Amino acid sequence: MGLSGLVCAFLLAACCSRRAAGVPGEVEQPAPELVEVEVGSTALLKCGPSHSRGNVSHVDWFSVHKEKPTLIFRVRQGQGQSEPGDYQHRLSLQDRGTTLALTHVTPHDERVFLCQGKRPRSQEHRVQLRVYKAPEEPSIQVNALGISVNSKEPEEVATCVGRNGYPIPQVIWYKNGQPLKEEKNRVHIQSSQIVESSGLYTLQSVLKAQLVKEDKDAQFYCELSYRLPSGNHMKESREVTVPVFYPAEKVWLEVEPVGLLKEGDRVEIRCLADGNPPPHFSISKQNHSTREMEEETTDDNGVLVLEPARKEHSGLYECQGLDLETTASLLSDQQELLVNYVSAVRVSPAAPESQEGSSLTLTCDAESSQALQFQWLREKTGDVLEKGPVLQLHNLKRESGGGYRCMASAPSVPGLSRTQLVNVAIFGSPWMTIRERKMWVKENEVLNLSCEASGHPRPAISWNVAGTASEQDQDPQTVLSTLTVPVTPELLETGAACVASNSLGKNRTVIFLELASNRTTGPSTSTARPHGRANSTSTERKLPEPESRGVAIVAVTVCVLVLAVLGAVLYFFYKKGKLPCGRSGKQEMERNTST
Repeated sequence: MGLSGLVCAFLLAACCSRRAAGVPGEVEQPAPELVEVEVGSTALLKCGPSHSRGNVSHVDWFSVHKEKPTLIFRVRQGQGQSEPGDYQHRLSLQDRGTTLALTHVTPHDERVFLCQGKRPRSQEHRVQLRVYKAPEEPSIQVNALGISVNSKEPEEVATCVGRNGYPIPQVIWYKNGQPLKEEKNRVHIQSSQIVESSGLYTLQSVLKAQLVKEDKDAQFYCELSYRLPSGNHMKESREVTVPVFYPAEKVWLEVEPVGLLKEGDRVEIRCLADGNPPPHFSISKQNHSTREMEEETTDDNGVLVLEPARKEHSGLYECQGLDLETTASLLSDQQELLVNYVSAVRVSPAAPESQEGSSLTLTCDAESSQALQFQWLREKTGDVLEKGPVLQLHNLKRESGGGYRCMASAPSVPGLSRTQLVNVAIFGSPWMTIRERKMWVKENEVLNLSCEASGHPRPAISWNVAGTASEQDQDPQTVLSTLTVPVTPELLETGAACVASNSLGKNRTVIFLELASNRTTGPSTSTARPHGRANSTSTERKLPEPESRGVAIVAVTVCVLVLAVLGAVLYFFYKKGKLPCGRSGKQEMERNTST
């Protein structure tokens, strides 16, 4: 065959090929009917409008996988029968045989189903089944190790996981509510998916980014977008913040408490920086003598604790930080610390003493970092006697002795004050709190007898009976003696007496004892020691000032004396003739006198 014959044969073959490919006269297949359901629900597959109710007595249903149809269900005379296989127990007829119901839909069921009757192939009806499943709430895991702003490449910020969705959801990353997009050398989003045995997808998305210092508080989260038969939906993860590391640009000192400091406070001095992580700190204080900065010892947290604060802690402090990443040394602004104080209060004279009836001047003084106010108070009562550093005491009495307190306070610093107590001594012989008393006791019991005396010089106390004695100073001029002694017949007979003495004289207290069984009237009870100063196993009762018989005798004597004086006066006037009375008057007088 010549060249022309070969060309003609080639053209004929090409023409025949084009005609065969076009299949002229054959009707093009319509698009499949779309049915959308969620996983686990039931899909209703209709055989289509071409199969009227009179044409469904003989229908075959096929599932198409990879363009290969597989018979799954037969309809004969309106009765259905499943073919053995995956669909055997999930298929049934509805609507008088026009609809095939597929229960418990899974992602594996997403495919084309077709039904075909006795008619030619052109009469087959295709149904495209689409399956959907909402993913679980997305979980997000932040990079807990953090990201340095000095990194040259994008670093992992967080990972987002959306489990058990179908089809694969779309993921969008957000920073501070704004969506992030891929950006070369700045933002990179890497997503992958895993197909579970159930046919569902698990999506994992990793966000990588280069961060700056301003991102230290940035909020990141991911969003999953997915579709259901009801429409488009989305789910968001929680917001996370990734640790951002950046060098410090400033270091400074912080002091707590804020405001004016005073002696006795707990003061904390710490270094702070605007870098993350914070640099290594050291705190130094200027030496008052050498003017050199000397490092102070801090606790495990790098905090310098002054407890209690003293005026010596005042001075210039400095914070120094070493950035471990850049090894750059950073110095803070130096800060002056002032611990306000009031020195010990000095009273002059330090041990004041004076005679009764005289005057005395007390003066107090103190130093402070603030202006001071002074006032004098009586120790016994707390009453304010004088405002100012000087207290004048005039016409002193024995009762003027005792404690006086001077208080120096700094009004500008609340709570800053100091006091000093001074005892004023008034010269005098011992003075007893109680001169004598009676105690009702029981035989053989053990008593605590007490005796209190004051005076200047301070008195000494002794007892006239044997026992165990102890003394307690009430103040520099007062002493309390307690005697522990058993009740014996001898003690009942003699009683007990204590004697207080000093260089100016003596005084005594007498305690009379009487058995409680001898009492005829109910006594008033009290502790053996006066003013509740100690406990006692017995009771005491004060003696009447004198006995009532003595009072009566004195009264009668006074009356007799008055009558005698009256008689003498009348007799005097009678002799002088001043009384104009006759015999009858005289007789009346005599009668009255005799009466």
